[in-house]
Amino acid sequence: MTVEQLAQASGMSVRNIRNHQSRGLLPPPEVRARTGYYGQEHVDRLRLIQQMQSEGFNLGAIQRLIGEEGPGADRFARIRQLITDPGAVETPEVLAAEELIERFGPLDRKRLGRALKLGVLVDLGDGRFEAPSPALLRAADELIARGVTLETALEVLSKVRRQSQNTARVFVELFLEEVWKPFEKEGRPEQQWAEISESIEGLRPLASDAVLAIFRQVLAAEMEDAFGKLLREQGRAKGR
Repeated sequence: MTVEQLAQASGMSVRNIRNHQSRGLLPPPEVRARTGYYGQEHVDRLRLIQQMQSEGFNLGAIQRLIGEEGPGADRFARIRQLITDPGAVETPEVLAAEELIERFGPLDRKRLGRALKLGVLVDLGDGRFEAPSPALLRAADELIARGVTLETALEVLSKVRRQSQNTARVFVELFLEEVWKPFEKEGRPEQQWAEISESIEGLRPLASDAVLAIFRQVLAAEMEDAFGKLLREQGRAKGR
C-alpha cells in the first residue's frame, strides 16, 4: 500500500507517518519505481506506537524501546501483550442501576463516586455500570451480608487497594532491577528474549501465590492476637 493508503489503514496522518519514519520508529518501505510501498507490518507498528502513546510513552521513549528494527519491535509487542494479557483478568460484568440498588441498597452520589474512584464500578452511561472484577463485587456483597455497612466495605477495599499497589510495585521493581536492567545493559542479547518473556509471564502468578501465602500467615497471626487480647480482657472483666 502507498503512504496514503497506510494512513487510511492506520488512522494516522501522512505527516505523522513520515515523522515517525524520520525518527527511526518505522521501517522503510519497499521502493518500486520511486514509490514506497508499505505492508501489514507497518500498520501493526503504527498501532503499537499509538497504543504506547495513549499509555503515556513519549516518542523518545518509544524509540528507545522498539527502534526501527522489526524483530525488536515484535518482541517488545509480545512482551507488552504478556503484561496486559486479558486472560489474566476477569470477564467484566455489566449491571443496571436497579440491580446495584437491589444488591447494595440506595446508591447516593457519595457512595457511587467512591465505588467509581476505586474502580469497583465503571459508569457506562444510560444507567448501566460495568464491574471490571465481579469477584471484588462479590467480596463487597459478602462483607455487607456479614453486617458490614457499604461505606465501611468501600473503605476496606480502598485500604486493600493501596496496600496492593505497594506490594505490586515491590515485585515490578524486583523484576526491573534483577532481570530487565541487566538484560538492557547487555544490549538485549538475542538468546535471552525467550527467558525474558518467560520471566514476565511467570511474574503475575508467582507474585499472586507469594502474596496469598504470606497473607494467610499474617491473617492467622493477626486474628489469633486480636481474639487473644479480647478473651484476656473479658477474663479480667469477669474476675473483678
